Amino acid sequence: MSDGRVLGAYLVPNQPLPCMAPEQSPAWQSLHDSYAKVRAEIEASEADLILIFSTRWVSIIGHQMQADPEPDFWVVDEDFHQFGSLHYKLRIDADFAATYRDCAKARGLEARTVAYQGFPIDVGSISALKMLNPDNRIAAGIVSCNVYSDRAETLVLGKAAADAIKQSGRKVILLGVSALSNRMFTEWIDPQQDRIHSLKDDEWNRKLLELLGEGRLEDVSQLSREFSRQANGDSKMKAIWWMASAMGQTNDYRGTVFDYQPVWGTGAALVGLTPAKNLGGGLEYDEDDTDFFRGDRNVLSTAKQKEVKP
Repeated sequence: MSDGRVLGAYLVPNQPLPCMAPEQSPAWQSLHDSYAKVRAEIEASEADLILIFSTRWVSIIGHQMQADPEPDFWVVDEDFHQFGSLHYKLRIDADFAATYRDCAKARGLEARTVAYQGFPIDVGSISALKMLNPDNRIAAGIVSCNVYSDRAETLVLGKAAADAIKQSGRKVILLGVSALSNRMFTEWIDPQQDRIHSLKDDEWNRKLLELLGEGRLEDVSQLSREFSRQANGDSKMKAIWWMASAMGQTNDYRGTVFDYQPVWGTGAALVGLTPAKNLGGGLEYDEDDTDFFRGDRNVLSTAKQKEVKP
């Protein structure tokens, strides 16, 4: 099959509070209510797979794809256990997980599927699926965020996702589960008084959202390094790198910013991106690109250094 394609993509918050306790904060309630607009768009689409890259599922060695067809368990957020627990029973596309794993390996990545009872599925993915796919009408896929991967490796992971989507014939909605600025308050706050951690973070978040609202996903991907330096971007904004790569690295999208609110100091946004032709203009990109991962570069060693004897 070769008719698989990405129908659209959404950036959604990585914290579960708008799902678990929306009534405790006007900001969380606003996000909770805005999820309904995103859910309606997804339900109206022809999607048969929701593919998630979540910064809350951290892997160390390579990249993992969830392959348990029906994970059923409980989870407690490691930061916000006082808000209770989440039960989940999901429908995972195990065949797609295997295809994604194979496509990732073909591009030089270390990848494997995971499938066992009680595997700790992350709260970001769980809360996103509860809000956007509560009855499991659409099968899901989840891929981990490697904490040590750089931009090049993450781009290759996104291209492997595009390969798998094409091979599988799936019609896919991508979800990037990620904060924007990711500076959290380290002390207890009154949820009613939640706010973005700093004015600087807020300004950078709004600039990024302005670009995303114009559909300029690849521009945001290019800007992510600087954003992370200035606003402590969530996991260096790897979710943005992955989404941009999986969707073809262009600015040809219609963008919609559904909401933007603080969640315990972080920048939480709901953003939609729908492919549309000839909207990107002749924009110039500066970041490097790569199609295959060939291992980490040893930037400290050179041939000359190796010749030096003690």
